[in-house]
Amino acid sequence: MIIGGKTFDTENNTYIMGILNVTPDSFSDGGKYNRADEALRHAEQMVREGADIIDVGGESTRPGHMQISDEEEAGRVVPVIKALKKEFGVPVSIDTYKSYVAEAALDAGADLVNDIWGLKYDEKMAGVIARYDAACCLMHNREKAEYREFLPDFMEDMRECLRLAEAAGIRKDGIMLDPGVGFGKTYEMNLEIISRLEIMQELGYPVLLGTSRKSVIGLTLDLPVDQREEGTLVTTVFGVQKGCAFVRVHDVEKNRRAIRMTRALMRQHER
Repeated sequence: MIIGGKTFDTENNTYIMGILNVTPDSFSDGGKYNRADEALRHAEQMVREGADIIDVGGESTRPGHMQISDEEEAGRVVPVIKALKKEFGVPVSIDTYKSYVAEAALDAGADLVNDIWGLKYDEKMAGVIARYDAACCLMHNREKAEYREFLPDFMEDMRECLRLAEAAGIRKDGIMLDPGVGFGKTYEMNLEIISRLEIMQELGYPVLLGTSRKSVIGLTLDLPVDQREEGTLVTTVFGVQKGCAFVRVHDVEKNRRAIRMTRALMRQHER
């Protein structure tokens, strides 16, 4: 997969997308990094710890979040993206489902659009990504957790995202897929898709797993957001074993170590 001119060996490695929320209300770290200088310091730390991509978000997507205007969201992320591209050599992702924000971010130097609606919210989004020859992460989502049969319906939803990408002319080597843990799913469905991640390999694209500090971990372990690190690490290890090429996390260094250890054991097992 090619992101920002860099080639990612998605068959033999698992890469880290570090989360940089420049929002006052994100569920885990809202308000911590919504000033440009604080955001850059945190990004520098994540790069030093081994982040391969920095994912910048300007609007919280937690359940019950308040939607902000396109202009306000773009105003939050554009200065940060410009600074990241100037200071660091890693690809930058924009976490948005709005084409206006995506275009502003791509103009500022972003390399990847991380769309939690998989091109289905904003009909202009796919065209913007294709026009900029950008990479994208297409996440599974639904308005309600209502399915005839969860896994078959889930797979068909993912195929629909890919049809939209193909119709717009988005390059195939710039697409990754995200199962959307915590979005449009019940607790049991979240556990099921994590446990069955291997089915996504049928679609033929790299998979990103984003479980960091999410409610599925909190509900399983009965823990608040700031105590879900071990649970997150377990899902990262599980994702590596299931073939995930990317994980999106808050705690870069510990997830990097977990990935390295898991990969070493897997290589030994294959021998």
